[in-house]
Amino acid sequence: MLRFLTRLWDNFKEYLILIVLLIISLLLLPLNQNSEIKKVRAVAFGTFAAVTSVVTDVVSSTSLKNENERLRKTNAELMLKVNMLRKYGVENNTLKRLLDFKDSTKLPLLPAEVVSRSLTKSQSTITLNVGLRDSVKPGMPVLNDHGLIGIVQAVSEDYSIARTLINRDLKITVKDERSRVDAIMKWTGEALVMIDVPKTYDIEPGDRVVTSEISTLISTPIPVGVVKELTKVETGIFNEVKIIPFVDFTTIENVFVMQKVESREKLNLELNFYNRK
Repeated sequence: MLRFLTRLWDNFKEYLILIVLLIISLLLLPLNQNSEIKKVRAVAFGTFAAVTSVVTDVVSSTSLKNENERLRKTNAELMLKVNMLRKYGVENNTLKRLLDFKDSTKLPLLPAEVVSRSLTKSQSTITLNVGLRDSVKPGMPVLNDHGLIGIVQAVSEDYSIARTLINRDLKITVKDERSRVDAIMKWTGEALVMIDVPKTYDIEPGDRVVTSEISTLISTPIPVGVVKELTKVETGIFNEVKIIPFVDFTTIENVFVMQKVESREKLNLELNFYNRK
């Protein structure tokens, strides 16, 4: 310890003496009542106070900036957590509704998720995370608790592709639920319509439309949509009936595949997508 103090004195004795003298001067300064000394003392203390204030402001500003950054980060993390909780809440309600729907029917429904979608104006398709391993086959209907979504077109081991109702290559026989009128439904690229409907047929806006039992694709009645309006009323002998689908094809995530395929021979007779070039 003595050796350390000796080395410290030898290396810094000038600075140490200066510091001691400054301390003594500062201690003696308040005792001197000379007017000039008082002025120096006032200036010194004023300068010290100003410098201290500036330093304090800088330190406080830096501290506040760091605190604000920490709070912004915390708020961002909380926002993400709240958003995830909302997402889980929506998914929980959707899945609960789908489970209730499945429990209410005895049809063979296979749960599936939409892993990708191609919603072009005329060739809309969705890809599902079920395939041959799950006994999915081409021709099986895809639906949710709102109604019909489309028909399985192609299948691999673990995935399948379905054409939705808003696909030009898919035509389905449907029925006006009230009047029991049957017609072919297709997507025009702009609207979902029942085509070549005789003007004598009893169809009105607001009527519910379901799949028809005479369909070679879907013989089970599945909700499709509601009649919006009748067009081409003033020309020819046929009407074109516009339909608003029950399903929002841009938001579907969880669906069911109805594991039921009609006769292949019947499929090849109807004007729909099967073996369509």
